[in-house]
Amino acid sequence: MRFISHSEKQTFNLAKKMARQITGGQVIGLIGGLGAGKTVFTKGLAAGLDIKKTITSPTFVLMRIYPVKCYQLIKTFVHIDAYRLKKIEDLIAIGAVEYFNRPNTITVIEWADKIKPILPKRTKFVKITITINKDTRTINY
Repeated sequence: MRFISHSEKQTFNLAKKMARQITGGQVIGLIGGLGAGKTVFTKGLAAGLDIKKTITSPTFVLMRIYPVKCYQLIKTFVHIDAYRLKKIEDLIAIGAVEYFNRPNTITVIEWADKIKPILPKRTKFVKITITINKDTRTINY
């Protein structure tokens, strides 16, 4: 599917709506250039899961883990940012891959194209492209 977003709010709200359809065990890979809206999309997903904590991109720590309290089947929201990742083994070393197959966990990965070889086959990819002007994005999911 394709969605044209004209603002951060529209990107956020699309992801928030999509969160209602997420089931545990899903891995969502976000692909897009700098400033495309990957973190905004992640914040929308978290809001859709009723996560109250402020979501910040884990660019330097690679991974942040948030508890999910409103859903019976989803207990954990894992946010990974592979932008500064030097080698895939670093992500494996911090235990990130262990979350990929947990049925009570949602894993969202910014810059997922950098770690495609280790992602589960069932990973749902969302590509965000800046189009027309700096405020318009095409979101393919």
